[in-house]
Amino acid sequence: MRRVWCLIFAGFLVLPAVAQEGVRVLIRDIASFEGVRENSLIGYGLVAGLKNTGDSQQTVFTNQTLANVLLRMGIQVTGPAVRVNNVAAVFVTASLPPFARSGTRLDVTVSSVGDAKSLEGGMLLLTTLRGPDGQVYATAQGPLTIGGFAASATGNVKQVNHPTVARIPAGAIVERDAPNNIDKLPTQRLLLASEDFSVAQEIAAAINTELNDPVASALDAGRVEILTKAIPAQSLPVLLARIETLPLTIHPRAKVVVNERTGTVVIGRQVKLGAVSVLQGNLSVQISTEVGVSQPAPFSQGQTRLIEQSTVHAEESKARRVELREGATVDDLVTGLQAIGATTRDVISILQAIKAAGALRAELEVI
Repeated sequence: MRRVWCLIFAGFLVLPAVAQEGVRVLIRDIASFEGVRENSLIGYGLVAGLKNTGDSQQTVFTNQTLANVLLRMGIQVTGPAVRVNNVAAVFVTASLPPFARSGTRLDVTVSSVGDAKSLEGGMLLLTTLRGPDGQVYATAQGPLTIGGFAASATGNVKQVNHPTVARIPAGAIVERDAPNNIDKLPTQRLLLASEDFSVAQEIAAAINTELNDPVASALDAGRVEILTKAIPAQSLPVLLARIETLPLTIHPRAKVVVNERTGTVVIGRQVKLGAVSVLQGNLSVQISTEVGVSQPAPFSQGQTRLIEQSTVHAEESKARRVELREGATVDDLVTGLQAIGATTRDVISILQAIKAAGALRAELEVI
């Protein structure tokens, strides 16, 4: 049995729980069908009905937009003549779900573009929402709901959350069906959430066993292809639902992700450590400077001067020990480090040193 001698540093880490034993999951938990995804929509519009909290006169595009809206309604007015602060220009965003059809309701998010103080109490005017292809897929309109407020008086301001971003639940109506031709494809592909050759092979084997036909094959570490051209179109949804709910046993890759910015530690219990000894000194050097005044004697024609007196103090603490056996887990290491008063940054430094020594049996990722 070897001993591990430790001292410490700083940081933050995230250790996903990784088990050496097999993990039982469903295919839909670790993969999704290619093409079955949401599509982003965006539009530009106006919010009206604000109580003197809209865009100012200096926000030129808001006045131009309002003038264009009035012109379409038969009211001709020039941009400079528009002087209102109950209107705000906004961007409207939404997500078009897969298989959405005309008439489907969507939630939308409304965000101020100009210098409006708050969107509280506003009403979004009819706004078209376009996809990346430039086509109109939905229209949005309705009263806004915000999760905060802003109030001011005599120079004092009180603000809660972000009053310039609002939501409209079910505020958009789909006008064009979501593009999806999944039933016309001769093959279907599963996309893995995390690339892994062994998991891709396990998925293909589970599908072939369930269907009793070698129709699935792993293309690479992130894709599994399924031949569906011989299956009637009306049976395809049933087949995909059957595949999604297939259980299988996988062996995830041991991984340690380190993030030194936030100072939080999430520990995976099953990441294994090899026998290793780490000895690290903790040297602190403190330099202090005191400033004094040299005052000459009376009538000596001397000058008053500032005198700096520096003191250097170096201190090296004793090494603290954590004893681990072969096959110890990261949880065992962290428990021992906590017992001797180690910080989260100490844990990260030691894990990085153990990884460099080849005794951390996991992938160490620093983000």
